[in-house]
Amino acid sequence: MKKASIVLLLLSVLLTGSVLSAADIPYLTGRVTDNAQILSDATRQSLTETLKAHEERTGNQIAVLTVPTINGESIEEYAVDVFAAWKLGQKGKDNGILIVVVPNDRRMRIEVGYGLEGTLTDGMAGQIIRSVMTPRFKNGDYDGGITDGVRAVVSVLEGGKLPQVAHKIGTSGKPPGLHLEGPDLPITERILMGVFVFGLIGLFSVIGILTPGLGWFLYFFLIPFWATFPLMILGSGAALTCLITYLIVFPIAKLIIKNTNWYKKAKKNLRIKGRGSIGGFGTSSGSSGISWSSGSSFSGGGGSSGGGGASGSW
Repeated sequence: MKKASIVLLLLSVLLTGSVLSAADIPYLTGRVTDNAQILSDATRQSLTETLKAHEERTGNQIAVLTVPTINGESIEEYAVDVFAAWKLGQKGKDNGILIVVVPNDRRMRIEVGYGLEGTLTDGMAGQIIRSVMTPRFKNGDYDGGITDGVRAVVSVLEGGKLPQVAHKIGTSGKPPGLHLEGPDLPITERILMGVFVFGLIGLFSVIGILTPGLGWFLYFFLIPFWATFPLMILGSGAALTCLITYLIVFPIAKLIIKNTNWYKKAKKNLRIKGRGSIGGFGTSSGSSGISWSSGSSFSGGGGSSGGGGASGSW
């Protein structure tokens, strides 16, 4: 009984902590709810009038919400929860839109009701965020960013296409297809994925640097991985930096290590004896190429599997 009570107490603490850490859903106080206090009074009044006029013309309900932080919660999940609590749009038409801005987390989202997804597509919403709102926010201009974002959304809903300004701001004259943004992941997920990805490709990169013969094959083999995996975690700018660093550092490190005595010895043994040892690992060459072993005497007995066993997940 005592152990059960302790377990229940721990579960209660964990559940209470998770509830307290979740971002609160604010009350719907109007078409513009500026809980982060980043908008001027004039901007709030202007946005309210713009959204009211649009609702009178079309019946669409658009609301703007700013909150300082959502405590690490996913912006997508938070926007869905707020949208559901506020019940934006007309019943049966689902013609509501929510624009959420979280300045301390540097996150934003345009959540679109089911009834308007065919008019304001995901691609259009993303383009408004990237090309219209983000450049303003980077300069600290929340009034201008949210105002221009609202105007772009209204323009799409009433005219079916983005205004010209959405294609010009923040793209530096480049086609929209060349504009890449960072991944939309919480920081905890980025850290966990980063440890796994960089640990894996980093390990094989080190093996490539230390290994005679096989090393240059790994160098070229890993280039697509260094170009793709960091992109999913760090975004385009940081991923390009990682790739360039890899392309430069790997050959330099390889050339430096190539002149060490132990590397020359391992290379010589690999050429003469077909085997070499580097850092406790052995390399061998044969008809099937080069393989790695840990130096252990254990080896398989030649058996095979018929596919039996079990898998699981958690």
